[in-house]
Formats: sequence, C-alpha cells, structure tokens
Amino acid sequence: MSFVIVAYSSPAILVPRSLPDNTTKNAAAPIERELLERLYAICGDEHVLTESIQLRTYESDGLLQYRAAPAAVVLPGSAAEVRDVVRACSDANVPWVARGAGSGLSGGALPVAEGVLIAVTRMRRVLEVDLDNGRVVVEPGVTNVEVSAAVAPTHFYPPDPSSQIVCSIGGNVAENSGGAHCFKYGFTTNYVTGLEVVLADGAVVQLGGKELDVPGYDLLGAFVGSEGTLGICTKITLRVIPLPEAIKTMVAFFETTSQAGEAVSEIVSGGVVPGAIEMMDTLTIQAAEQAVGAGFPTDAGAALIVELDGSRAECEARFDDVVALCERNGATSIRIAQDDADRAAIWRTRKAAFAAMGRVAPNYYVQDGVIPRTKLPEVLAKISALAEQYGMRVGNVFHAGDGNLHPLVCYDGEDEAERAEELAGRILEACVDAGGSITGEHGIGVDKKRHMPKMFDEPDLAAFQHLRCAFDPRGLANPGKVMPTPRLCGEVPGPYRTHPLERDGIAERF
Repeated sequence: MSFVIVAYSSPAILVPRSLPDNTTKNAAAPIERELLERLYAICGDEHVLTESIQLRTYESDGLLQYRAAPAAVVLPGSAAEVRDVVRACSDANVPWVARGAGSGLSGGALPVAEGVLIAVTRMRRVLEVDLDNGRVVVEPGVTNVEVSAAVAPTHFYPPDPSSQIVCSIGGNVAENSGGAHCFKYGFTTNYVTGLEVVLADGAVVQLGGKELDVPGYDLLGAFVGSEGTLGICTKITLRVIPLPEAIKTMVAFFETTSQAGEAVSEIVSGGVVPGAIEMMDTLTIQAAEQAVGAGFPTDAGAALIVELDGSRAECEARFDDVVALCERNGATSIRIAQDDADRAAIWRTRKAAFAAMGRVAPNYYVQDGVIPRTKLPEVLAKISALAEQYGMRVGNVFHAGDGNLHPLVCYDGEDEAERAEELAGRILEACVDAGGSITGEHGIGVDKKRHMPKMFDEPDLAAFQHLRCAFDPRGLANPGKVMPTPRLCGEVPGPYRTHPLERDGIAERF
C-alpha cells in the first residue's frame, strides 16, 4: 500500500492512497487474526464484536456529524480484562479508543477505523460506599445519576450533566463534565480524588486516592479532562457531599435575553451564590415546552431558572432577594416551585432542551463555548447576527452563572451540514474574541481540535504534546483527538519538513 501525506499544518498525517482490496469505504479495516484471538480469549466471543452491523452501533458518539467504524469492539467486564485488552493492543501496535455511554458531544469517542473500541458499559458496579468519609468508589460504566442514588438519601454527587440518566462516570472523567449546578459546586475534577488507570502499554497505576490531596505532581488533575488520550480509568473514587437542608427553585420569564442577563449579573454581584442559574431563549423554550408541557410561556424571550440551596433560613432570605432582582430587571412573570413535583417539571424542561430541538429541525449541531458573564448580551447579539447571515436558526441554552453557552445550530439536510458546522465555528470564534474559551464541558475531541490554535500558541500546544507523550509515547490511546494536527511523539513542531516516506518516493505531499 502507498500513502499520501496530508499536510494540514505541521506535522503531517499519513493516509492510505488506496484502500486495501478486502476493505470498502464503509467497512472497518481488517484486524490481525492473532490480536482477535487474544481478544476472544480475554473477554469471550460474545463480548468481541466484528460484524459490520454490530459495529455501526459504535460508529459515533452523540455528535453524529462524524462517523467511523472500528475494526472491533470489545466489552470487558472487569479492570483485569481492560488491562489485558490494552496490553494486547499494545503488543500488536494497534490504536484503541475508550468509550462509555457514547453521549459525548465533541466526537471524543469516535473510533479509529483500524483500531479497537473498548466499551466499558458492562463495568457497572458500585464498589464501595463510605459516607462517613464522603467517598464512593465506582467502575467507569456507572451512570452519573446512579452515583447519587447509591449515596441517597443523605448525600449526593453534585456534577449533573443534562444527560446524567445515561452518561457514565468514566466519560465524565474523560471530559471533565459539568452540569446545571457547576456554578456553585464545580466540575467533575472537583470531585475525583482517585483513579485506577490502565496506561497505553497496559501498565496499571494509581493516581490519587481517598484523600483530597497527595504529595507529588498532580497527575490526577492532568488525567481528568484528558479525553482518553492518557489512558483508561477502571476504578474511580469520588467525593460526595450531604444533601442541603433546603432547596428553593424558581423560573423567571423575560422579554429578552439581555434583561435576563442583567438579572444574572446583579444576582451574582449581589453576593448570591445559587446552586444553579440557567437560561433558555425563545426557540429552546418552545422546543422544550412541546416535549415536556410544563407550562412555560412559549412567547417569552428568555427563561431564567434559579435554584438556591443550603440552610433553610439562608434560602428563604436570599430567595426574596433573587425575586426582587428579577422583577427589577423586567421579569414579566415568576413561577416558584411549590413542591418537588413542580421543581422536577422545571428541571425536566431545561434538561429536555437538547433532545427537544428535534421538534424544531431534523438536524442540529451542538456547540459549547464560554464567555465572561458580562459579555453575554454582546455575544448573544453576535450569534443572532451570524444566524441571520447564514439563514439558520440558533437556539441558545446555557449555564448563565459561569457563561457556558450551548448554541444549537438547526439545519434541514445533509446539504446544509457543512454550513451549520461553519456557523458553529464562527460562534466559537466570537466566544474567544470576547475573552472566553472554545469549550466549557463538552471537550475538544475531533470536532474542535482545529480551533485550538485560536486559544493556544505553538509552545503551549507543544507542552500539551510532551505530557501526552509521557503517558503514551506511541500515540495508541485515542489518537487524532484534542491536538489541532495529528502529531506524533518526537516530531518537531514548526514549518513542514520532508517526511522520510516522501523522501524515499513512496508517499507524496497532498
């Protein structure tokens, strides 16, 4: 087989000039029989998938714009099986990708066509609950909501992505997931105290433990949010906290998102720290109300959900302040949850926003950017102008307290997909221009790696790569993700240099 060097920027990536005779464009690349036999021996025939119809289930994560079929899918049932699978891949020099529930929205779990996908969905055990010390130890396939269920009714696990019913803790660790309550309580990284990790060569290491801090380098902090590029976690120690004494929830409706944004600024600057403070615009209100029917007015310009928690006395006093601030900033109506069922209906509406957009358009492109809270009106105006320029509708739902936006770019068919992606990229540029970030909680994956140079200079990216190579010098763990170009360990960043295969005449620059 010969290769073409695709030089998007330095360094280059090698891609086949022509596919092998026994491979089609829609089929996975073949896998060596010796490796396949080892995988069967480790996990059992029923837990190794190679049929094309089986592999299609795993060809993308929640971001459907990118698809690739792996050579094989392996479903290990224990940490020991994960270790042996990774060792087998390492011995065969075959890349692999870890996958949890597949609900990620950046293409982070996109398979490698010639590689193995390691799905941890069978690893669903809660291994230990230690409420006296506020700790719970779980396997990576345990869902986010199952962690809180395991420590109820006295404790809970604060990070709560909208997909918490299905998303797994292993994926949350990979992406450093947040959620509606991240403004007060923080992200996944604030609750992971220890990890058992299988590195790319199959070595098993322990990062952190049950204590909040351990001596030495913060490798635990480096691993959380590394998107599966440093290894795969097989055991996770989490910090859980007691349930607050009281919770009070309200939703205020405004004519414009600017009014709601001003209310957010005044609430936060006034010293109130809500457990959650979320905003939805007209389009997302309409979609979510169609799906849930919670009684939100569909002509409202914005819905602002504010939840306070803590001591009963503090909640009562602060809640009155929040209501007054919303009214002063033009709230047309305010709905206060009267009981747990009413509170659940309000949150069900907010958490239905992503899925409900299917009622507005057959396709939508989810983005994830961050801006300073004070720039909210300016950036929303820019998003509106871009939507008009591209002739597309954009729904906005976001964690208003920390400026984490989730624009939903709606489009009709495949012919508009490229323009929708371009519009989503322009929105990210607006976030960076406003002093923000290209992601808050969805990760970089394959979708946003081309935008990394908008935030980081070459020395910064090189430092990231040095860390990655220290964990995985051969680049076998989730290759092609996060970094803006397909970099290999040992390559020198900078202007394009002639590749040895190009020099020998068996590859050409494309």
